[in-house]
Amino acid sequence: MVECLVRACDDNWDLAWDLDADEDYLTNRLDNYDELTHQIVETRNLDGRAVRGVLYFVRVNSDINELTAKINKKGDKAAALPAVSIPAMEPLRDPARKKQRATKLMVKELADKEDISALVDLCFDDKRTIRFLQRLLYEADYDQRMRYINVIAQVLGRYSTRNPGTISDLLHRLYEACSDSAASHWGLVEAIGAIIAERPDIFGAFTRHLLMFRDIPATRVSVLWSLSEIARRQPAIIRDAPFYCLFNMLKHPDPATRGHAALLLGLIQADEVKDQIKNLLNDNALIIVYHQGRPQTISVKQIAQEALQRIDQKGENNESE
Repeated sequence: MVECLVRACDDNWDLAWDLDADEDYLTNRLDNYDELTHQIVETRNLDGRAVRGVLYFVRVNSDINELTAKINKKGDKAAALPAVSIPAMEPLRDPARKKQRATKLMVKELADKEDISALVDLCFDDKRTIRFLQRLLYEADYDQRMRYINVIAQVLGRYSTRNPGTISDLLHRLYEACSDSAASHWGLVEAIGAIIAERPDIFGAFTRHLLMFRDIPATRVSVLWSLSEIARRQPAIIRDAPFYCLFNMLKHPDPATRGHAALLLGLIQADEVKDQIKNLLNDNALIIVYHQGRPQTISVKQIAQEALQRIDQKGENNESE
């Protein structure tokens, strides 16, 4: 049955695994099928020959059919992608210089000032700085927490030019904390997304694991926001992930979910859902979208308009080619 489903999706395994039974596709089977005569033999015996064949049927709905057709039509043709801006290699610090000892208060004060360079220096001097930065994710004020996440991503992006393994380990720990049902998820998903967005060239492989938390109410919008931040830098990373499972979020009753889904799908120029995004052009609900640590109040309608402009721009580029 799995093979039939994948075949119905034109051999797109990622899409097949993200479909929901009875909603995206229907299945059925016929037993007692004789492959030689192409008959159904209820007696399970024909001319002294056992009949044990089974026919499996999978019917995907029209939306999925259109989606797979568009995906296959595109093939390997991708929109021109902007080059990823890679931070310059951090200069080696003088080993003879007097190293600073990090404290929680010192790290918080530097983060409040958004003094990125001082925090990077402190990371090289005292590895506990990263742990103290992580503590800032428990800030109760959401606006301030998002500013801290922006600072953390910039600091770790620069630090990773010398110590990528340390940041990779941190991402693993953040994912483990997200998976712990007894732990608080404050800022964890957003921090993961912001760090990946800062260095998609080396941490891009962590992106697809964010999708594990898309159906959890507490992290649904956080996942969409995180993927959007990554898409701003390198949309191909999102397209390489099974992003089809996010399409239904354009119809979600929560306006923040609808708006962030439209933002993400516009950033990756997902022409597969152009018609669904058009349905949001009358959605006047206001939501808050964060970028570079700062909030912006914007309507879902405006997000949809901008998303459609990006998608249309992709179509114009393809025609010119």
